[in-house]
Amino acid sequence: MEWLSLWWAGIVDKFVFCFIEDDRYMLLVKGIGVSIKVSLLAIAIGIIIGLLIALCNLSKNKFLNSIGTVYTDVIRGTPSVTQLMIIYFVIFASVELDKWIIAAIAFGINSGAYVSEIIRAGILSIDIGQTEAGRSLGLNGRQTMMRIVLPQAAKNIFPAFCNEFIVLIKETAIVGYVGLVDIQKAGDMIRSTTYTAFMPLIGTAIIYFVLIKILTILLGRIEAILRRSDNR
Repeated sequence: MEWLSLWWAGIVDKFVFCFIEDDRYMLLVKGIGVSIKVSLLAIAIGIIIGLLIALCNLSKNKFLNSIGTVYTDVIRGTPSVTQLMIIYFVIFASVELDKWIIAAIAFGINSGAYVSEIIRAGILSIDIGQTEAGRSLGLNGRQTMMRIVLPQAAKNIFPAFCNEFIVLIKETAIVGYVGLVDIQKAGDMIRSTTYTAFMPLIGTAIIYFVLIKILTILLGRIEAILRRSDNR
């Protein structure tokens, strides 16, 4: 088993060289913070935009319906990295905002198109009788939507929304294109400094895996709580 000991010693040496020497691990620590705050703000923006676009797509007003359709088609039909670079280098080129906020706006706009389809499907999944019941209680269309339809739709779409959040976190790995040092960019910087690819790339993959796993567990518990509330 001497070969195994030698192999393990080599792995440890590479780990120390890549991450411990010169405190290069701090790049990854800071990158985790950047990835998390970009993702959280982006999903918040995405929910707001997604709800508005979903209502536009469901509207009987042709103008609003056209806005929703065009927005969804354009966002879903173009690469997210292209959208990020257009928003950063063109739209916000002369605006003084932190890079991470601009990146979050870009990802929020992108996510909004997908969230809108999730919300629209959730609203359509609610039995029309629920809307009629709201009207019979004297509620207008907006009140019926906000008090009866959306709360029920939210429970139905939660699993799909969780999946979108997870996808969004992984998509933020391209923020390095606009100069942000997130997890992926930190790994690339370590790789270019140490001229070693294996350990930085594997380390980056493990960090993303752990973050996604923790998020999946947390969202799964929330989903279980929502299910239990439905069974009461």
